[in-house]
Amino acid sequence: MAPDTSAHAFENLRLDNQLCFALYAATHAITRAYRSLLTDLGITYPQYLVLIVLWENDKIPVGEIAKRLQLDAAALTPLVKRLENLGLIARIRDSRDERVVRICLSEQGKALESRAAQVQSEVGCKTGLDAKQFYELRNQLHGLVSALGQAEESVSIAA
Repeated sequence: MAPDTSAHAFENLRLDNQLCFALYAATHAITRAYRSLLTDLGITYPQYLVLIVLWENDKIPVGEIAKRLQLDAAALTPLVKRLENLGLIARIRDSRDERVVRICLSEQGKALESRAAQVQSEVGCKTGLDAKQFYELRNQLHGLVSALGQAEESVSIAA
């Protein structure tokens, strides 16, 4: 008997059944929601994420920002340069270790925080989720990232 090659032979391969696609589509939708609002602030979504890290903890090394954003430090360098060109941050060498570059907010970068908080609130409203649903979804996604990270770690250790 030949294998079933009909379009629905493997239900788990239907696009609508893919968690990865649901997350991919949701990511694009949420970044589009941010894009127009952030354009008014003169920054991009990736730049916004860097600024969020700095608003939480200013004057931190580039490597720490990369770690928080789960990016390679090399991928962060162009973002940092653009933010510096916009006058929102400055790069300074650590006085104790010249090899370490710390990123600090400028006064202009600090002043942008309150406007960015409004952007986040507006996007939160666009989701149509109430506060409880919003926080539950966010926590589930953080849990998913953590679980996948642990699974990846286990594979690396086993290899």
